[in-house]
Amino acid sequence: MARIDKYLWAIRVYKTRSEAAEACKAGRVKVNGIEAKPAREVREDDILTIRKTPVLYTYKVLQLLENRQPAKNIPLYAENQTPADELSKLDKKNLAGYIQRDRGAGRPTKKERRELEKHLNRET
Repeated sequence: MARIDKYLWAIRVYKTRSEAAEACKAGRVKVNGIEAKPAREVREDDILTIRKTPVLYTYKVLQLLENRQPAKNIPLYAENQTPADELSKLDKKNLAGYIQRDRGAGRPTKKERRELEKHLNRET
């Protein structure tokens, strides 16, 4: 058995183990539908639900591990069962109020700001 915070770090859901522990403490990690504390033991075939705004990720534990793995090996240990409609939320263009500006373009001018406000008011 492995701790949930260590497992989430090892399969690269979180960059650090402390980030994984904080997510557990904040109630963003569930194991089989039950909120998990950082020391919760994970078993094979458990279903992990992780809320990382705006997406609700779902993983199935295939094998337990203690050490961080290379990204190419992650499918051996966890199966990503996140629905496609959840993953589509990551597309920035679908987010409400997202308007692309070129990097380094600076703040919008008064004219550009008015155009942005018109565009945003039309959507609501």
